[in-house]
Amino acid sequence: MDRDQAMHILEEFTKTDSLRKHAMSVEAVMRAGARKYGGDEETWGIVGLLHDFDWEIHPDAERHPRDGAPLLRERGVPEDIIHAIQCHADYSGYEPRGPMDRAIYAYDELAGFVIACALVKPNRSLTELTVQSVRKKMKDKAFARQVNREDIVRGAERLGVDLDEQIGFVIEALKPVAEQIGLNQ
Repeated sequence: MDRDQAMHILEEFTKTDSLRKHAMSVEAVMRAGARKYGGDEETWGIVGLLHDFDWEIHPDAERHPRDGAPLLRERGVPEDIIHAIQCHADYSGYEPRGPMDRAIYAYDELAGFVIACALVKPNRSLTELTVQSVRKKMKDKAFARQVNREDIVRGAERLGVDLDEQIGFVIEALKPVAEQIGLNQ
């Protein structure tokens, strides 16, 4: 499977621009994670790109991402990618088998939160963000309330990294795709 095939699946099931941008942002962070942890950048990127591909048709914990797995199998997506996608949700019951499975869990919520933090900056820029400003926003429960802060903390723990280091890593990983996801670098 390559990125073009994964993008075709994403576009088939994901119609909203915001969810497509989220997929591309998590893809960018997963690719950076693959470089950091010695994984295959293409495979990790595809996991990031497809992790929420079925959200619009299965917008609840009872079905997402579980009911998306058969759709991916029908399209020839490898089992290691499907397994990792299942691992991005605690409630799926899937256990992580390696760094890629832990990374998608760790990067999904945090990438979304970092982007939300950048969007409220005057220049909508990632360069305006600091680890401290993201941590401060994490304490504000009214800000981006749909983002699960506990998942962000657990994600860093599962990767065995300090949360501040993890936040800084995600900010940097998003900079190369800033314009694609509606931000300034």
